[in-house]
Formats: sequence, C-alpha cells, structure tokens
Amino acid sequence: MDLQLTGRTALVTGGSRGIGRAIVEGLAAEGATVAFCARDAEGVRKAEDEMRRAGHDVHGTPVDVTDGDALATWVRSAATEHGGIDAVVANVSALAIPSTEENWAASFATDMLGTVRLVDAALPALEESDAGSIVTISSVSGREIDFAAGPYGTFKGALVHYTQGLAHQLAGRVRANTVSPGNVYFAGGVWESIEENDPDLFAQALGLNPTGRMARPEEVARAVVFLASPAATFISGTNLVVDGALTRGVQL
Repeated sequence: MDLQLTGRTALVTGGSRGIGRAIVEGLAAEGATVAFCARDAEGVRKAEDEMRRAGHDVHGTPVDVTDGDALATWVRSAATEHGGIDAVVANVSALAIPSTEENWAASFATDMLGTVRLVDAALPALEESDAGSIVTISSVSGREIDFAAGPYGTFKGALVHYTQGLAHQLAGRVRANTVSPGNVYFAGGVWESIEENDPDLFAQALGLNPTGRMARPEEVARAVVFLASPAATFISGTNLVVDGALTRGVQL
C-alpha cells in the first residue's frame, strides 16, 4: 500500500528513542521529511546522526515541550523550513505514575498541555495542507484501571477525549486520531527498568498479555504512520488500541 507520504512533512515530539524514534523512522521510510524534538540534546544529536546515516530525511532539535514558547518556535520554524506541515504526532510523556502532587503537575504540563500546545502551534499549517493529520499517543492505562491509574492514566484518558473533540471540531479540514499502546519493551525504556528493579511487577504485567510478550516500538509506530498518512483519509476520531489483546474491555 502506498501511504502517500512522499514529499510530506511530519513533526514528532519525543522522537529520539523508543516509540517516538520508531515513528520518526517509519514516517521517513515512507518518504516523509520528519522534524523531531526531544529534551536531551545529546540524545537528539545521536538519533539524528544514526537515522541520517540510514538514509532518512530527519531533523532533530532539542526542545522541552513544557516550555510553550520554545515548542511553538520549533513548530513555526519547521513549517517555514520545510514548506508546511502535513502531520504532527504528540508522543512525549512524563511517565509519572505514583500519585504525588509533583507527578500530577508533571503529567498535566507534559502529556496534556504539551499536546495542546503542539496542536495549537501546528494547526495553521495543518489547515493549509490537503492532508492535515494529528495523532496523539495515549495508553491502555487511559482506557482501563491498572497500576498506572493515577496521574499517568488520568491524563492518557484525557488525551483521547481531547483528540476526539478535535476530530469533530476540525472535521473536513484536519483529521485527529489516537493510538493507545499496551506495554512496550525497548532498551533503556521503562519496562526494561522495571524488569531490573521490580521483577515481580514485570512478571505480573507480562503475564497479563495472552501473547506472552510486550510490543516492540515499531509495532506501535506502524499504526501511527498509517493514521498520520493520507492513506487514512476517512479515519478521524478513533482510538486505535495496539496491545496484543492485553485489554479486555469492549470498545463500542
């Protein structure tokens, strides 16, 4: 299937590692120019170098999405440099799970407000595109009550609500969808850390998935790339769960 991404421009937050990097690589492999950001400057430089050596047209910039002015400047600069924006992917998360006041504040600033600010900054350019698309990254923790039911799960659920609202408000102009991954394992990721530091929790989480494993970042990225692409022209307002049958709730 031709995803019709050749010559398109996409922006991805949190694109230097894990799911975000897999999304950047997936979009670029389909022919898109991808601007990505992350907070760690060295991590951005390393990821950009590696992906460029692989032949991808990617452009990394160190940006902390909790800095609204810096985020908006990055979005506007990318739109100017690349002649517009066709898709944005809001991927950054504070991964703040324990229910402390600091984690509630961090989740709001990063997961929620970081997404809203990204969309607000990119919307003028997205509306000028003939295939404008927004994809937000939520989680199965936003759909079911699990060990992350505090700030992390609450704001992941709020992202789904926000995105579906965008889909209706922007219908016919810009599409908006959510992808909700289950547990995703990658080197340096949260589940590798849990495996090392809390093996009981890791075993419990692994045991819940009937596939017997966790997702790989590229498996989530494929869903994101499709929804971001012009190939998904009539899909808007959906929450695509990518969890290997982990969750047992029925989406009606």
